[in-house]
Parts: sequence; structure tokens; C-alpha cells
Amino acid sequence: MPPGSEARRIINQKEMFKHILESAGDINWMALFALITFFTLFLISTYLILRKDKAYLDKMSNLPLDDDEL
Repeated sequence: MPPGSEARRIINQKEMFKHILESAGDINWMALFALITFFTLFLISTYLILRKDKAYLDKMSNLPLDDDEL
């Protein structure tokens, strides 16, 4: 590597990040907040569903098919 090429690469990376941060003002923050909220709620609900007892889920899934209470 020629001398100074590493320094030029670091400067180019800094310029790239600076450009990205400057153009980030065009991001619709409301849409980003909605996406993060949806993703968080999806993960929480998936965790809670997978944590449920298998026997309870089987009982609840068979409730519409049971004729015992008529």
C-alpha cells in the first residue's frame, strides 16, 4: 500500500458517513416509529404465544368443535 492510502480511506469513510447523516433529514420519522412499534409488538406477541402451555392451546383450539355445552 502506498503511504497515506489508509488515511485517505478513513477520510473517505468519514465523508460517506457524514453524507448519510446529512441526508437522514429526509426520513419520515413517523413511519419509522410506526415500523419499530409494530416490530416490537410482533416480537412480544410471538414470545407470549410460544410461551403458552401446549395443553391449553389444544383445549382452546378445540372449543369451537365441542358440543358439550349445548
